[in-house]
Amino acid sequence: MTSIIIDDEETARAILGKLCSDIQSLDVIEEFSNAMDAIKFLNKNEIDLIFLDIHMPDFTGFDFIQTLKSPPKIILTTSDKNFAIEAFEYDCIVDYLVKPLTMARFTKAVSKAEVFNVDIEPVEESTAGASPSSKAASQINVSAEKELFVNIDRRLIKIDISSIKLIEAKGDYILLKTDTQNYTVHSTLKKIVEKLPDAQFLKVHRSYVINTGKIIDIEDNSVLIGRDVIPVSRSNRPELMRRLNLL
Repeated sequence: MTSIIIDDEETARAILGKLCSDIQSLDVIEEFSNAMDAIKFLNKNEIDLIFLDIHMPDFTGFDFIQTLKSPPKIILTTSDKNFAIEAFEYDCIVDYLVKPLTMARFTKAVSKAEVFNVDIEPVEESTAGASPSSKAASQINVSAEKELFVNIDRRLIKIDISSIKLIEAKGDYILLKTDTQNYTVHSTLKKIVEKLPDAQFLKVHRSYVINTGKIIDIEDNSVLIGRDVIPVSRSNRPELMRRLNLL
């Protein structure tokens, strides 16, 4: 199995690397000291298994898992015993290892991973009568729909999607304005639109995406959101008008 190690402690990564090297079926292809670099790697590469520390600066292992659309198998490694129940609400988590790690316990976890299947079920309109695993899957998807993580100065900042007022394209960056704060992110408008709910957000101009629920006023070919006057292109105006609850 191809695998990666994510742990902010160098000693912990070294111990995990040694344990992995003693198991022939494991191929550790990369190690990361922070979740952000690991996410960038996973955006371009597919792997079978992640050894993931829970406690990392500014970003927990659970936060990391929720950023992944299709998480691979994950073995959590931690010195904290208190998150075991929460951990197994995630269908992708194979095992929960408490440090210091022993070879016998580590080997058992890897053996479980070899036969483990990640099976995230689609979200149902109603979870009444659903199995525990399908309810857990629904909770993960709902969380993913309500939150967005953006890369700011080598940190992943969690933003409540409902608080986003508008997004403006500025060359290789986007300006993301929320009810309380603005963020400049190295990304494209197209990329962020793909992560936002279609029913709530609309591209009204080649440089602007707006939260239609934040519209205060509409006049001619522009909308007012907070103190920002946003242009609306002729081609996008019909869709905007269709979405409005007009009298």
